Amino acid sequence: MDRMRDVLRGSMAVSLRSMTPEDRLAAAWPVVCGQRIAERTEVLGLEAGKLRIRVADAAWQQQMQSMAERLRHELARIAGVPLTDILFLIGPAASGRAPESQK
Repeated sequence: MDRMRDVLRGSMAVSLRSMTPEDRLAAAWPVVCGQRIAERTEVLGLEAGKLRIRVADAAWQQQMQSMAERLRHELARIAGVPLTDILFLIGPAASGRAPESQK
């Protein structure tokens, strides 16, 4: 399974090249963190090498922060965008709907 995941990540990196850095990171986010986490978070933007991700609450923020270095490395590798940091910010979803963890 890991071999297949590596193949998919490699082919995704090639297909992302025509997108903006922010769009490449947003497209790579579910691949890097997994669908379940991606459904409960939101890529907010990229500024000065720092990717901002919305999380529902402090518990999610703490959990995601513990994975930040691995996520940063994988995002940079797949999306081809150098990152200096990932900031996990607490707030409601932009769509106004409750995050999956609150349903």
